[in-house]
This record gives sequence, structure tokens and C-alpha cells, in this order.
Amino acid sequence: MRVRVLMVLAVLAAGAASPGLAACSAGGGQPETPGLAARGTTVTTVKPTRQDLTNRVSLTGKVTINPVYGLVAPVDGEVRYLNVRPPTKPPTKPTRVATVWAGNKPTHVEVPAGSMFAGRLVDDRSKVTAGMPIVSAKYAGYGLVADLDAGQAYKIAGAVGSVQAQIKNGPGPFACAMLGTVAALPEGTVPAAPPPSQPPAGDSNAAQPSGPGAPERSDPTGLRLVCTAPADIRMINGAAATLDVVTEKATNVLVLPVEAVAGRQGRGKVDVVGPDGQRQTRDVELGLTDGKVIEIKSGLTGDENVAVPGPNLPPAKPTENGEPGLPGSK
Repeated sequence: MRVRVLMVLAVLAAGAASPGLAACSAGGGQPETPGLAARGTTVTTVKPTRQDLTNRVSLTGKVTINPVYGLVAPVDGEVRYLNVRPPTKPPTKPTRVATVWAGNKPTHVEVPAGSMFAGRLVDDRSKVTAGMPIVSAKYAGYGLVADLDAGQAYKIAGAVGSVQAQIKNGPGPFACAMLGTVAALPEGTVPAAPPPSQPPAGDSNAAQPSGPGAPERSDPTGLRLVCTAPADIRMINGAAATLDVVTEKATNVLVLPVEAVAGRQGRGKVDVVGPDGQRQTRDVELGLTDGKVIEIKSGLTGDENVAVPGPNLPPAKPTENGEPGLPGSK
């Protein structure tokens, strides 16, 4: 009898010490796991910080003999080409090859000294826009060439500040002077020589009839960066190289980790987390990035808590024919 009383008391004590079990049995629900936030709750946030920032891109290239590069239209207008006399040796002075007319004002286009004219990239008297490749040129000697993808080209186009090169198992690092544009080039064409009786058109120093020794047309190229090394750097054709391109620098700018931002160029979005833990998506203007952090030009004050990771872009809506479209398209 005494043993039975003790067993009953033990069972009652266990039930009193485990209210969760009783509640589970009564309500039929699952107990909550201590320390686990509800699904969808943001548990990682960061505050914007300030720092100096350098936008740099590392490229893989190689030493190339007589590389081709492009020259662009300096202004919007109509391009008028000159008939260029083919040089017998690399020119020691710039060679005028075209003029872009905007209204009644001419702006000349010249191939730099040490390079030779390699072809026209658009038709004579075409309408062109500033920054559009219109002439191909061939550098006489060794250069370093790096092929680019679209993302790399957008980062460095029009904003290259300096290039440092390192040849694998060779000299470096050394400053490398960039030539022309990074844009892809179409095939360059060289017009046939005019009849002997036709007088040369344009400037007498640069515009002369083409002769039998006119340069061959240049082949098309992809997006590429071409630069030249100092004269005292020994170059071997085909040698691998790394090019470190610095495009811009900024001092004491507001930055966020790239993981907190949706977008990389121009404009993006971030999720600001309020005191109640709810996310609010906000538009921001973006600037430089070093691959780890990205500059926030506007849209934040610096006091916000920003969710990591950042917001997801909405999925692309299907078009009328059922194919995927752009995010937000109708």
C-alpha cells in the first residue's frame, strides 16, 4: 500500500513540473523552440559606415604585338574621313584621319604618334555620337591586351584613372598607358585609292591619296583594354599578365556591404528594418564599389538598420506570347 501511494505522488509531481507537456496534451499544438525567430524575421542587420573607397578591376591579359584599338568620336556630329597616305614607318607625330562636324564647327580625330591608321569603322558622312568608335588604329610594337566581359567594360569605360601591369614571372608592377576605347570594334575598312588625277582632300599634311601600300582592313574585336608599357620593360609576345585598373577614388563616403544591396550600377534597392522588425524597401543611388562594399550616394542618412541579405528583385512577368519578360513589365 505504501509503495502505491509513493508512485501516485511521483506521477503527480512530474505533471506539475512539465506544464508544457500538459498544455501540449490539452491543446494538441507543438511547443515553441526557445531562441528560434519566426519564419521571415530579419536576424542580421548592418548600419551604413563611412570610408575611403577605390574602384578597381583586376583583368587577365597578355603581351601582344601590334595590337589594334579604337578611337571614338569626340562630339556628336557628322564624320568626314580623310584619305590617309600609308606610312612606311611608324609616325613620330599624330596623324589626322577624320573630322567630326557639329554645325559649322570641326573637331579633328588623330591617330597618336607611334600608331598607324587601320580602318574606318562607319561610313563616310555618317551621323555619330560622342564616344562612338569611328577609327581603328594599330600600335607599332608591344602592347598588353585584356579581353573584357560586359560587366567589366561598364565599370571601366570612360573612367579609367590608371593601370598597373604585372607580367607573370616577369617585370612589374609598372604603369601601363591606356590606348583608345574599351568598346568592341567592327571590321575596319580602308577605301580604294582615288584616281591619280583626283587632288587630295583636306589637310595637306595628313590627307593624301591612298596608294598601293594601304594598310589591310582591321579585323573586328570584342570588348578589350589595350595599354603600353614603358620603353625599358622587356616584353615577350604571348606572355601572360595581370592588369590592375583603378577607375575612380572617393573619400569618406557612405557604404554598405554588397550583400545588403540589390543592384550594382546607378540605382539599387535596400531593405530598411524598423524598430518593429518589419522591412521597408527603399530606393538608393549607387556609386563606387570595390567588390566588398558599395557607395550609397543618396537614399539613406546613415542611421538606418539595413537587412542582410538585401531585397530580391521581383520575378520577370511573362509577355503576351508566354515568354519571360523584364521585371515589372506589362
